Amino acid sequence: MADAPQHVRWGIAGPGNIAHRFAEQLPHSRTGELVAVASRTSGRGEEFAAKYERTPGCIRVHEGYEALFADPDVDAVYIATVHIDHVRLAIQALDAGKHVVCEKPLSVDHAGAMAVVEAARRNGRYFAEAYMYRFHPQTVQLAKLVADGVIGEVQHVDATFSFRADVSPESRLADPRLAGGGILDVGGYPVSAARMIAGAATGAAFADPVALTAKGVVGATGVDEWATASLVFASGITAHVATGIRIDGENRIVISGSRGRIVVPDPWLPSTTEGSVIEVCTTDAGADGVRTVRIEPACQYALQADAVADYAAVGQSPNLGWSDSLGNARVLDQWRAAIGLEYPFERATADIPPASGTAPRRRPEATMRHGRVPGLDKEMSRLVMGVDNQTTLGHASAMFDDFVERGGNAFDTAYIYGGGVTEQLLGQWVRNRGIRDEVVIIGKGAHTPHCDPESIVRQLDESLDRMQTDHVDVYLMHRDNEDVPVGEFVDVLDELAGSGRIGALGGSNWSTARFQQALDYAEANGRRSFGVLSDHFGLAHALDVPWAGCVAVTDDADREWLERTGVTLLPWSSQARGFFARADRADLSDDELVRCYYSEDNFERLSRARHLASELGVAPTAIALAYVLAQDFPTFPLIGPRSIEETRTSMAGLDVALSPEQVRWLDLRG
Repeated sequence: MADAPQHVRWGIAGPGNIAHRFAEQLPHSRTGELVAVASRTSGRGEEFAAKYERTPGCIRVHEGYEALFADPDVDAVYIATVHIDHVRLAIQALDAGKHVVCEKPLSVDHAGAMAVVEAARRNGRYFAEAYMYRFHPQTVQLAKLVADGVIGEVQHVDATFSFRADVSPESRLADPRLAGGGILDVGGYPVSAARMIAGAATGAAFADPVALTAKGVVGATGVDEWATASLVFASGITAHVATGIRIDGENRIVISGSRGRIVVPDPWLPSTTEGSVIEVCTTDAGADGVRTVRIEPACQYALQADAVADYAAVGQSPNLGWSDSLGNARVLDQWRAAIGLEYPFERATADIPPASGTAPRRRPEATMRHGRVPGLDKEMSRLVMGVDNQTTLGHASAMFDDFVERGGNAFDTAYIYGGGVTEQLLGQWVRNRGIRDEVVIIGKGAHTPHCDPESIVRQLDESLDRMQTDHVDVYLMHRDNEDVPVGEFVDVLDELAGSGRIGALGGSNWSTARFQQALDYAEANGRRSFGVLSDHFGLAHALDVPWAGCVAVTDDADREWLERTGVTLLPWSSQARGFFARADRADLSDDELVRCYYSEDNFERLSRARHLASELGVAPTAIALAYVLAQDFPTFPLIGPRSIEETRTSMAGLDVALSPEQVRWLDLRG
């Protein structure tokens, strides 16, 4: 992270209404000074600068945001543009070395928020979402009252932010192309507050709900006009949040507890001159049952700016950190989904651009290694991204773009994953980016009960149509069916390879004995040989398999066969479904983890992995992955991250080089 500056020179991107509030309060900051403003049109920027200049010319005006980000005399940027520009501009500013405070919502979805947070981490810069109320002493005091238990155990939170606006269909608030509506404009405030309060009640900075239900009205223009949501937290605390752009609400927070309640009459925009109050209503609060906590006036935008100077060295403020913003974005996604609100640019057939605005390409610092697979005419990244848990095209695009930027180019999918949805998402992303020749698509088909030669052809046709391509680079049968002679499978795959519809051949969840039969048949009959096997393999030896029909190759005989034949292994669950991240002998809550991996030998392997991880300064999961990569036969492990952070931590194993002695010691063989 960057050193903490004592004086921060600010630039503003987008001279709109919120930018005026920030500029008005910035002079009350003890660290900040406005030195530049950028607009897409110079006239608006010049008018804005003239209004806030202390002396003529002290605020530079840039036409276009790139010029602002390139200004060497700007330390931090306040992004105040329309919602759909936030992610792109925030990433560009961070990549230019600026600290960033970005108007809310940080992103129209959780996927974009992940990309911004990763850019802040990558560049070592401060980033905060501009929920300015979180920096006001009123909010700090509210969290303290809850944490101190002044109303006993918190039971329920009511929070509202809404307004009645007479907006035209052309207004950004009514325009779905600009992510209009109440949830993203102001609905994030009550969600943020409810999560903060639920966290404070349990000794944390925030808490994420475990359940959400919602109601709302999507108007004629295609945006939400009003909406409510009910949240349930793991602690048992519940919350009701409400928002809208066409309904007046009592914009306040009410917290109910076992010994009373707390009321915040003006939580979002408390007066900068008159101060504000928090009402604590308990049985011991006096004759009228109400104790008034008075808060001195404060300029919350200025306090938000000062946090950059105070916390630049760590990149985020304790008032509102990165994980908090990511959690808030996830809840807003759930809220919109619950009322059926999808913007046109989010559809599964949309041309969603890269988060940064530029095509993804390998970063100079990427450590991904590549290798060759028999039957494949291009190199493949040693780690393979699983295409089985992406939920939307936005989510898939963010995950896949990030993987490419880390040097990855291989994607593992299957006919049955997500009922075909994930194949569609992968295909649309590849088409949007125009990189079909640069990526390796691993397709799978013929899963039980449709594991037969005819199903291979039928399912491949459908998969290729879903993915908008004429071939897959690697094709694996998803299961084996020993009732079918192995030669029938080899013959049909050889024919498909000859037509150019598939490249490298192999099987997933095939035994080594059956795979050897396929090799023998191909050699004897002049057919293309299987070269790729995808079974479970890892440092933790599987006692059982998670799904019916799965096959593990962790015993000594299978290892000897892999070393002797040199067959390429694409191991799945190489990190044992979280065993090396969270396994505990006393924790039996995860039935599948217990069933598949809890053994004395595996816990000894875990102990050795933790010991070596401590010596090398990495996580035990990195040791588990490095173990797989260090085998005497070629391995290309599959990873299944659901977030960019999980991708980053998964890839740490690439930077660990284990010696043959360490590999044997980890596996209790030396």
